Amino acid sequence: MKSGASAASPTAKGFKFGSSRLLALAQQLRVYKPPLYSLFDEAEEMRLMRGYKESTRESISHVGFQESMAPMRFRPKKAAVLICLFEGDDGDLRVILTKRSSTLSTHSGEVSLPGGKAEDHDKDDGITATREAEEEIGLDPSLVDVVAFLEPFLSQHLLRVIPVVGILWDRKAFNPTPNPAEVEAVFDAPFEMFLKDENRRSEEFEWMGEKHLVHFFDYKTGDSDYVIWGLTARILIRAATVVYQRPPAFIEHKPNLKYSKMNLATRLYG
Repeated sequence: MKSGASAASPTAKGFKFGSSRLLALAQQLRVYKPPLYSLFDEAEEMRLMRGYKESTRESISHVGFQESMAPMRFRPKKAAVLICLFEGDDGDLRVILTKRSSTLSTHSGEVSLPGGKAEDHDKDDGITATREAEEEIGLDPSLVDVVAFLEPFLSQHLLRVIPVVGILWDRKAFNPTPNPAEVEAVFDAPFEMFLKDENRRSEEFEWMGEKHLVHFFDYKTGDSDYVIWGLTARILIRAATVVYQRPPAFIEHKPNLKYSKMNLATRLYG
């Protein structure tokens, strides 16, 4: 793991390379404030831990807690992903995505956002996201202008994931160099597609006694076909909703009053 990466804000570059639309978007996102809520209360935390054990058939000690130690405070490990936006040749807003290496032990060959777990020396979530993006795809943090932090999402494996929105003012300055141990391919997709009911399907899954909709977006570029789904799709739907300031043209999730405050987003697979 690389360390000490700095997410410098290339404001001058923004005025040199960015269109008026991209500059306006940056200003809009800089004032965005994620909803304020308590992510968990104690009863919900313990229910999550019990649900994790039941759904995976593994001991709670697998994630650091033993059954005999309840009740105790559960603090999920932190991670951050980078939603890196730039303007395409046609002026459309696009987002950088990766296809994970087929040799990885978890979620191999799946589409994801650049990012990973936080390290002790990371000063904030922006540092985590840009450091991991540099490690995975060779994206220099100095090229990324971090403009917003979205509300946290909870992965199936109980990672507290913070989506970090960054703007890549000069796309030509970025030459993708994927780390073969982690990333098989780097590509970009139109960001607005995550609000459209096109090339999309959804399936209903049950997790910890609750029903959830999992979205699948099919995307083809060149000779490659990709499926963007699970937590990655849910984060992109939320981010696109914030950026375009409108809801998706489809039902995003099952009504769930009990857990509406938690924004519980899951990748419902092994």
